[in-house]
Amino acid sequence: MRQILVGSSLVALLLLAGCAIAAAPVNGYIFSDVKGPITATENGGGSKMGEAMAQSILGAVATGDASIDTAAKAGGITKIRSVDHHSWSILGVWAKFTTIVRGD
Repeated sequence: MRQILVGSSLVALLLLAGCAIAAAPVNGYIFSDVKGPITATENGGGSKMGEAMAQSILGAVATGDASIDTAAKAGGITKIRSVDHHSWSILGVWAKFTTIVRGD
């Protein structure tokens, strides 16, 4: 009886847990490694780059700051030229979302 209860609890936990998937133009369930655009401005140049990242484990725990502001500060950027993102995930277990800011 105890084995049935433990087994049922594990199955319920797996079914109730979310999957770790990062936002992307396209997603692959087994593996994703996708880059895409967010926005661009009319500002020219763009010799600097900054990144900010957030990650998720099993869709149950998520940490980080992938904001444009954090990425711009990381690169010492005050005039943003473009913002892109990089999404990465594997088997719905671990996912990362990185914001990439370019500018001066």
